[in-house]
Amino acid sequence: MPGLIGKKIGMTSVFDSNGKNIPCTVIEAGPCVVTQVRTEEKDGYAAVQLAYDEKKEKHTSAALQGHFKKANTTPKRKLVEFPNDFKKEMRLGDTLTVNDIFDPSLIDWVDVTGISKGKGFQGVVKRHGFSGVGGQSHGQHNRLRAPGSLGASSWPSRVFKGKKMAGRMGGERVKVLNLRVIKIIPENNLVVVKGSVPGATGSYVILEV
Repeated sequence: MPGLIGKKIGMTSVFDSNGKNIPCTVIEAGPCVVTQVRTEEKDGYAAVQLAYDEKKEKHTSAALQGHFKKANTTPKRKLVEFPNDFKKEMRLGDTLTVNDIFDPSLIDWVDVTGISKGKGFQGVVKRHGFSGVGGQSHGQHNRLRAPGSLGASSWPSRVFKGKKMAGRMGGERVKVLNLRVIKIIPENNLVVVKGSVPGATGSYVILEV
């Protein structure tokens, strides 16, 4: 499916025609530059590599500098491949904007992928939604938020892989499906979608139509 690379600007709210307040996320989508076109004959699959957000040349490796020069563009920070389902034929150096992906006259739905906020080392109650064991009576003064038993000691004498335990939470790739596009501001490359999207303000997101 076609898409764009964007950046999460922040959240706001708008009123619809019925006066209902709708929470929204503002995303700066593009402009993105085509830096590579993969074909069935050469690569075995059809895809388009898009690049987004400026990057200083001194912070870019020599290999990537040559890669961007082939597309006649400046170094970029974020590179993402999309299946080549775009409406028009893609060529190196082409620029894609929100107008090329979204139709302002229609209500579009979009899938948004991002890296969730990191929350550090967390316990099982916050990380997995455990309710805790027992109550606060009968002398249980420090076991309320404990995970409980991790398994038998005699066999297998170990903890099975995948056991829900305390650990690092967040910082994972998360995809939110079917977010409604509330508004498109093409002159500023902005897309306003209903609800929240993963990631902190200023983080990169991937929009797929």
